[in-house]
Amino acid sequence: MEKINDASLDLTKVNIEKLKELFPNVVTEGKIDFDVLRTILGDDVDDSKEKYQFTWKGKNAAIKLAQSPSSATLRPDKNSSKNWDTTENLYIEGDNLEVLKQLQKTYYGKIKMIYIDPPYNTGNDFVYHDNFMNSIKSYKEQTSQEMSSNPETNGRFHTDWLNMMYSRILLAKNLLTSDGFMYISIDDNEIGNLLKICDEIFGKDCFVGNICRATGTTTAQGTESLGKSFDYVVCYSKKSNYSMGGFDLDEKDKSRYNYEDEKGKFSILQLRRTGGEDRREDRPSMFFGIETPDGKIVYPKGPTGYDSRWRVGKETYEKMLKNNEIYFKKNDDGSYSVYYKFYLEGRTKRPSNLWTDIEGNKKAQIDLKSLINEKVFDTPKPLELIYKLSKISMLGNNDIVLDFFSGSATTAHAIMNLNAKDNGNRKFIMVQLPELCDKKTEAYKAGYKNICEIGKERIRRAGEQIKIEWEKKHPSDTLLSSDEKLTTDIGFKVFKLDSTNLIAWDNESEMSEDDLFTLSDVFKEGRTKEDILYEIILKYGVFDMPVTEIVVNGKTMYRVGKRYMIVCLENEITSEDVEAISELSPKSVVFKEDGFKNDNDKINAEYNLQKAGVEDIKCI
Repeated sequence: MEKINDASLDLTKVNIEKLKELFPNVVTEGKIDFDVLRTILGDDVDDSKEKYQFTWKGKNAAIKLAQSPSSATLRPDKNSSKNWDTTENLYIEGDNLEVLKQLQKTYYGKIKMIYIDPPYNTGNDFVYHDNFMNSIKSYKEQTSQEMSSNPETNGRFHTDWLNMMYSRILLAKNLLTSDGFMYISIDDNEIGNLLKICDEIFGKDCFVGNICRATGTTTAQGTESLGKSFDYVVCYSKKSNYSMGGFDLDEKDKSRYNYEDEKGKFSILQLRRTGGEDRREDRPSMFFGIETPDGKIVYPKGPTGYDSRWRVGKETYEKMLKNNEIYFKKNDDGSYSVYYKFYLEGRTKRPSNLWTDIEGNKKAQIDLKSLINEKVFDTPKPLELIYKLSKISMLGNNDIVLDFFSGSATTAHAIMNLNAKDNGNRKFIMVQLPELCDKKTEAYKAGYKNICEIGKERIRRAGEQIKIEWEKKHPSDTLLSSDEKLTTDIGFKVFKLDSTNLIAWDNESEMSEDDLFTLSDVFKEGRTKEDILYEIILKYGVFDMPVTEIVVNGKTMYRVGKRYMIVCLENEITSEDVEAISELSPKSVVFKEDGFKNDNDKINAEYNLQKAGVEDIKCI
């Protein structure tokens, strides 16, 4: 039996495979031959020493750190979860760099929208201190300390922040769907640098825009500098040929649709092209005569009499005319002008990059305080911000949203509210470093020892609020039909970042090979079967599949998905156990390596399962 790969997705290997698909001849024995690649690319290779580039000390290390596999794991914490058996939402406590690595196998290319509100690097925010050699040890040291600062007097003020952000955005991009969007809140301090690193990672063609958001408060008052009443949301798409949604029309917008026919209300727009490229020579095929209701032929003419052009060609025009999509408007002199109809139904307003009508930071504080009485978080983002971002992202009812600087969990709150409004099944993944709350803060005095405790409590209370509102509309004294049940997922599974559960997989272990060989148990002391189970499905890349505990031939096992995998962590595995497993028709089966009495039993088990049609058999 082969052993399970103990590490997170090897992104370097993934990138080599992508190159191999494009240029098979540049890969030799798993290595890139750059001389061959340079020959293929020809003159498009820039090998000059002087070129435009954005660099800083530690950039290459940050890239290597993002690409390096991790042997860490995510351990389930049922006690602080809600609706564990039914929820599909995740709340993960841990350093987001390591967590993003762990999410790669399961969520690569699956997340529609990512929103983050990272530290703004004002000099007082916590700075993530990444450690290439000993990441889990570094993470545990950070979470046992008070929040640190990054003063501008530090010679690495911008460098530290850039190294922290670059590696995380690099990993986050991998998780986006092909039509996905990433949004990053930021202020003046680092917006220039943020745009440069995102241009590198996503490509300049994927820059959607920079949303300027009114915060509702003005900072830096009483100083000689300009007060700040805005912050920004930088927006990038996964691919350059993106489609973006719009906002619902208000009553003023709807008033423009003052015509009506059998298809509904509509407005009209000139069929003649106006603005740039409006001349006949720009598109000759779009210059032709159109017969008006009075039998006359009209041509597209510009304001000064020059030959202009229509917006469509003749064939398209004839289809529009047949479909009653053309409108002839009679002028004061009795002549007709040609317009086309655009209907109100399904119409949205194109979003601008200036959001001054959104609720501000004070409202965000009020929303949070309505759930948790004390002022437990200084900088929550408004719920409406997430609503609007999900709207322009065209977030579908079953899409996944990720926030890996989740703070007070505004994103989770907003996604649950959206689901409650339209019966959606959007799922959220929140990731947050359990930063300690300062003992002087109201949060600490209220019993919240770290930020994760605040975020989880907000999600719990927001979910209960949704439940109460639903029950008001569906009183229990009425007879409910089978479909009149609260369908909104108001739960979440909590996982905590930790070192691997298997001693042999721990690359930070100081044990020798001889010590490992003489071990009586491959699992670390204090780790449960469920810890092992979730590490297995994490390494397999099926962390999003449902898990069910089942009894097979008297032994406790786990079913992953409907028929995807059976995980057996029992000892003394018999041929009868193997036969019972095969009758469940799984695609994959995982055993403990020392779960068999001897090697012959293990070999026979593999043979019989393969004979029964099991495709993948592994051990840990």
